[in-house]
Amino acid sequence: MGLSLVLKAELTGVTNLEPIDEAGNPYIYSFEIQCTSCREKHDKYVEVTAWETHEISGSRGEANFVWKCKMCRREGSASFVRQKPNSYDEEDSGKWKPIVEFEVRGLEFTAFKVEGPWRCKSAVNNTVFDELDLQEDEWFDYDEKASTEVSITEIAWDLKRS
Repeated sequence: MGLSLVLKAELTGVTNLEPIDEAGNPYIYSFEIQCTSCREKHDKYVEVTAWETHEISGSRGEANFVWKCKMCRREGSASFVRQKPNSYDEEDSGKWKPIVEFEVRGLEFTAFKVEGPWRCKSAVNNTVFDELDLQEDEWFDYDEKASTEVSITEIAWDLKRS
């Protein structure tokens, strides 16, 4: 089953919003998960990164995340469809857009918790704003080169089947 982490936000003066996700500095996505067989929810958020793979039991395959349900003992897995996340751009403002997409088997992501750093650029002069903390569902700064306030507000996350 395909599953997308989608974002909706209002961008003012910025574009190219994306998680900082590089081989030496991976973004760690935190999800609440549930077994698709017995519907048992895992008691903690799990961490998934595009830069790490694990072997799937009884298979030659690998996945970015492999989990065994404590209740029914079935194994589930999730893999990123693309390693690089999509950016959320100025023209996406106010619309839902997939940031990352997964192929999931035997488990379901039920909630996302934003924890890691993000970056964006000024829509006017390409000034980079690094290490954005989006945990409060808003971010404000000042673009000195453009002499204007920049912001990301009304941040909302959802998980959509694709």
